[in-house]
Amino acid sequence: MPWRYVMLRGQKVLALCDESGNFLADGGRVEIRYKVTDAKAYRAALGNLDFIPGDVLAHDAVVAADPNATAKPKAAKPKAGAGARASAARTPSSHNLALPEGALVAYTDGACTGNPGPCGLGVVLLDGGKRRELSMYLGHGTNNIAELTAIEEALLAADATDRALVIHTDSQYAIGVLSKGWKAKANQELIARIKAALKPFKKLELRYVKGHAGIPDNERADELARASVVARASSGWVSVK
Repeated sequence: MPWRYVMLRGQKVLALCDESGNFLADGGRVEIRYKVTDAKAYRAALGNLDFIPGDVLAHDAVVAADPNATAKPKAAKPKAGAGARASAARTPSSHNLALPEGALVAYTDGACTGNPGPCGLGVVLLDGGKRRELSMYLGHGTNNIAELTAIEEALLAADATDRALVIHTDSQYAIGVLSKGWKAKANQELIARIKAALKPFKKLELRYVKGHAGIPDNERADELARASVVARASSGWVSVK
């Protein structure tokens, strides 16, 4: 797993992230290290961590610099009793789970250069044999804003609230603040708006899908998000044959 520099109460630290650069949290807490050579790992509340511009460090670089480390930290596991939806959301292979009959299926992703910096989103919406794609530039913002707004756009496009809707995202943060009760320090207005948009849907699932793992529709959502940032432009919804 990669690590990235973040701010914790005014101090620059290393935080454990997933392959997309999002915090890898368990129960709302993230593993951190105060420096690359730190032999001891700590855990910080998700709401106390803020992204700052900087490179994502390879996990191996952190471990190799730690003379006392003998194994990589284990990936965070869901707590017992978290429920079927939470378990599915923490499972990288959740895109292989059976879909409800007649469900609308969305793959969403966000992209950001600098974080904060120019950001955009991509959405792939599948309705039986019909396919629509969205590439939207959001201006200056963060990766988390892009990930959340991608989910919001999928909700707005799926206006048939009586149908089952399955939204895939590679953002643990988005799933946590929207469906697991994580307390968000930032983006509270956006999160509240999305939660309100979730309520009318009678059958809705947020499923975690591992980013950059060769899953075609998820990779396409990533391409659409990155394209919007590069072009600094939005395509609007486009029907694809």
